[in-house]
Amino acid sequence: MLEPETITFPASDWVPNHPRLPVLIYRQALSGPSAQFADLLEARFLGCGWQGTWRNGIFPYQHYHTGAHEVLGVAQGHARVLIGGPNGSVIEVKAGDCLVLPAGTGHMKLEATGDFLVVGSYPPGQDADIQTEAPDTAQQHRIDTLPLPQADPLFGADGPLVRLWTDGSSPA
Repeated sequence: MLEPETITFPASDWVPNHPRLPVLIYRQALSGPSAQFADLLEARFLGCGWQGTWRNGIFPYQHYHTGAHEVLGVAQGHARVLIGGPNGSVIEVKAGDCLVLPAGTGHMKLEATGDFLVVGSYPPGQDADIQTEAPDTAQQHRIDTLPLPQADPLFGADGPLVRLWTDGSSPA
């Protein structure tokens, strides 16, 4: 089982980020012919109980979600994405990589190859809203209290997300 990189982001300008949960970066979560990655990612996410699967790219403007944690699996191409708001980190991703973003985490595409394709998904019962302004009190509360996923989107109930986010879910 692949152990992800973890990065925790403080609030950045108007982007709240998550107060406790780290972003998870799974490098080369898939290997083999990338022509099959979109189907493999979708099947893996659905098999691990995640829902609302879609295929597209990443918006080229800073945004975050208050109603869902999100997995972004790179099916084709490569890109530079800004994670964590205006003062966050530029992350380079390529086919086979996956990012798991806790609710509130800012993200945007800076540049990408023409074939860049992402498969995204959300935990059961969660829906992504698109926020482009600072959260109000109710939105911040929703980010802070959104239920944790019961399964890692790649490795299921025994996957790293469950351990890493449960350990990180309580304030220090």
